[in-house]
Amino acid sequence: MSPPPPPPLGRGRKRAAHAFDSALGDTELITARAALAQGRWTAVRGLLVATGDDWDRRAHRVTVLAQESSTQAWARDWLLAEPESADAAVLLAVASVQRALNGKEKPERARKACHSAVALAPADPTPWLGLLMLERTLGSDEDVVRLFDEVRHRHPDHHHAHHLMTARLAERRPGVGQDPLHEVYDFAGWSAEQAPADSPLAILPVVAHAERYRVLAAAGSEPADPVASGHWVGRRARQVMKAAFDWWLEWERDDHPRSNVDLNFLAHAKFCEGRGAEAAALFHRIGPHATPAPWAYPDRDPYTAFRAARGSVLGAA
Repeated sequence: MSPPPPPPLGRGRKRAAHAFDSALGDTELITARAALAQGRWTAVRGLLVATGDDWDRRAHRVTVLAQESSTQAWARDWLLAEPESADAAVLLAVASVQRALNGKEKPERARKACHSAVALAPADPTPWLGLLMLERTLGSDEDVVRLFDEVRHRHPDHHHAHHLMTARLAERRPGVGQDPLHEVYDFAGWSAEQAPADSPLAILPVVAHAERYRVLAAAGSEPADPVASGHWVGRRARQVMKAAFDWWLEWERDDHPRSNVDLNFLAHAKFCEGRGAEAAALFHRIGPHATPAPWAYPDRDPYTAFRAARGSVLGAA
């Protein structure tokens, strides 16, 4: 019998006592989200029009808005008022996916909403990202690869899609233990090499390393405390971490909407590697924008883990 599916990417099995803000400091998004909570979807319409075809930023904003409990209802009202609105259809689709992942919507209804959005916005990778988010947890490997290809066809360097694909690939063959030739490492390395020089996908090998640790720790072949694990101190791991940190020092893509996701993975890696000074520089840059992944790995309270790691290198709790 197959093991039960893992929790969706970025959600630990234990509920965190501290609420993370997935907006990651996007002030325009935070303003529109507050307006939507009050039923004023015109603010979201303006936000998405202004976002245009900046696909990574659009995906970030839509997925954050979709997490709000009232979004599906307001997006449905918006679509009733403007039946040809691709933005309304995409927001409704991803909100439906979020509800399906939370067990509050039938997956088939979420899939239908995503395909309706595809029909209104054929060039937009975001409804395909919604399907990928759903099937990353519920679907077959073939489904996940097919949907990733659909996203990548529309935006080859899609940040969120690459993270989802990395997490799913890391779950293959959990029983083989430390395998430096595991396909997740090949995928991450290939993606980083194919991306433009200033692409944050340069950090993807670090993400792959953390995702594989999550799987190995859950399988019992790595300690539950990542610092006690040798996962980050081998020769290959050190090469990956150094290359990623050197890239960050040179490029510092603070303008990317999900840059704080990358910074949290890199800070976690440097902390686990025992490189306190490098981790401290990253914690300073992260500021208040902690993310649940990878601090929750494998089954930890992410906020407690983040604060403990930050405190140990900065000298403050």
